[in-house]
Amino acid sequence: MAKISELLANLEMDELMEVVQKELDAGTEPLSILKECEAGMVDVGERFSNGDYFVSDLMMSGAMFKEVGEMLEPYLDGKTGDILAKVVLGTVEGDIHDIGKDLVYVMLKSGGFDVIDVGVDAKPEAFVEALKESGAPILALSCLLTTCYDSILNTINAVKDAGLRDQVKIIIGGGPTDETVVRYTGADAFGNDAQSAVSLCKEML
Repeated sequence: MAKISELLANLEMDELMEVVQKELDAGTEPLSILKECEAGMVDVGERFSNGDYFVSDLMMSGAMFKEVGEMLEPYLDGKTGDILAKVVLGTVEGDIHDIGKDLVYVMLKSGGFDVIDVGVDAKPEAFVEALKESGAPILALSCLLTTCYDSILNTINAVKDAGLRDQVKIIIGGGPTDETVVRYTGADAFGNDAQSAVSLCKEML
């Protein structure tokens, strides 16, 4: 049977879904399927960096990853037990990248969090609204463009203006984010990858 990571990296949509379903039916641990998908996404990223893949391929792989995540969700929910906390998640205004965000979404769900995803290119108000409605104690902001640091800053300022900053921990993530961006924007912490986002959210509770 073809490896899940290879099928995803080669953008073989139908075969991937078939294999994932077979693995689930055979009782394979959903988290191990997720790890295979992560490896495939890393491969896609490398092919894109090398110029072998284009933006359309990135979007295709992201859609495939999301679909697998949706297939796994019912299996993951059964394993996670009680919900740890709610997390509001989204990609900041001016940035339309969703692969990293979707990866974090699936990992947080599998880690026992209830995730409210406000999407990509999300205005500060969208995050504030979701925080107010959900009462989530954690906000996770995704950003892959260095030009969007100010969008992180604006979002955090909007959370302050809404009087919610004391009740909400804010983590940021995405390729270019680091400790300097944390200091510039006033966030609480940054994560290097989807797994560290889960660890950070658990630490924040």
